[in-house]
Amino acid sequence: MNLALFDLDNTLLNGDSDFEWSQFLIRIGILDRELFEVKNQAFYDQYKAGTLDIHEFLDFQLKPLSRHSRKTLDEWHDQFMRENVMPMVTQKSRDLVQQHLDAGDVCVIITATNSFVTAPIAREFGIEHLIATEPEHKEGEFTGRVADVPCFREGKIIKLTNWLAARGWTLDSFEESTFYSDSMNDLPLMCKVKHPVAANPDETLRQHAVQHGWAIISLRP
Repeated sequence: MNLALFDLDNTLLNGDSDFEWSQFLIRIGILDRELFEVKNQAFYDQYKAGTLDIHEFLDFQLKPLSRHSRKTLDEWHDQFMRENVMPMVTQKSRDLVQQHLDAGDVCVIITATNSFVTAPIAREFGIEHLIATEPEHKEGEFTGRVADVPCFREGKIIKLTNWLAARGWTLDSFEESTFYSDSMNDLPLMCKVKHPVAANPDETLRQHAVQHGWAIISLRP
């Protein structure tokens, strides 16, 4: 039995769903462009630079969920999938996922982006398992807070370890474990699997991959 882990943003997707969700809400007039666009870009730049304060970002990202009903949010997300997400899905990514599914591998998307944004995207790829940052909710509505350890940097290791343990597994339960990611922020988890793969890597990850003999691939169109 093999395990295939996939980062989502800028890995399986040719873009960032977290960033695009805020941009979408700005575009349809839910968030004020003047107040939110500069902040959204600043957080995205910090993420790429490896300097993001995840709790500060989650406060920014999750608060809008608490201001609207789940029914309204789901309707907006349907539009978001059509207009923003589907253009970021590449055939190379679909083929890679299908290759692992056809091999009978346990396939998991593991992402820092919250599960409200990412669960429909995981379904689009045909991936049953999603490990993501979980927004807190009460009686079906979001509170604007995070419910658990953010699925970011070392938090991805904690979330994955807990997810595996709930199924009676560890990473050593698998003959092979592979993790595809684009980001230096995922180096902690990439160093834990047997086969780290730098997919569309940023420069820091590319250099690390070259130094350690890791595979480097492109999933760009």
